[in-house]
Amino acid sequence: MFTQLKNIDTAFKHIKLFSYLLIAACAGISCFAIYKSYQSSDKTKNTIYILANGKALEAFSADRAANIPVEIRDHVKMFHHDFFTLDPDDKEIQAGITKALYMADESAKKAYDDLKEAGYYNNIVSGNISQTVDVDSVQVDVNQYPFYFKCFATEKLVRSTSTITRSLVTQGYLRNVSRSDNNPHGFLIQHWEIINNQDVNTINK
Repeated sequence: MFTQLKNIDTAFKHIKLFSYLLIAACAGISCFAIYKSYQSSDKTKNTIYILANGKALEAFSADRAANIPVEIRDHVKMFHHDFFTLDPDDKEIQAGITKALYMADESAKKAYDDLKEAGYYNNIVSGNISQTVDVDSVQVDVNQYPFYFKCFATEKLVRSTSTITRSLVTQGYLRNVSRSDNNPHGFLIQHWEIINNQDVNTINK
């Protein structure tokens, strides 16, 4: 009889131990499932689908801080493209300058006014000159605010008789402003100045 009771007690202990192990396993699986569901939810929140040409393209959102250098470089490139890309057409020149001035403060407006007063834009139109700019690189310092940048670019002035290549170096600072259609990156260039703009090559036609 005592042997039978001992066997029952042992079996009960085994069942009890098995139950504890089963409960622990279930709890572990449940915690893992909850963790993975949160992880999946966060991944879904950071996934964006963009419709382009009838196709859904996957994109990912990220903190702006991680993209600041990239956005600054693109903002600076857009500004220089709009400010320095000139065709012998008053309306085209004004349209480009207007777009550029949305991205900078009065320092860019002053540079424009100085060039206009010096007859630079009139010479572009009367001489049938096309001016383009290629930004070679943009150095950015995001360890200070406003953010400092230095831009290295190449200008080309195409005349009917020659093509002039110029080295262009500018610098300035950027501060945060609200994003808009006219300023998609949400930066404003300030204290902008041209520190070098000299001819490096002339090809006569």
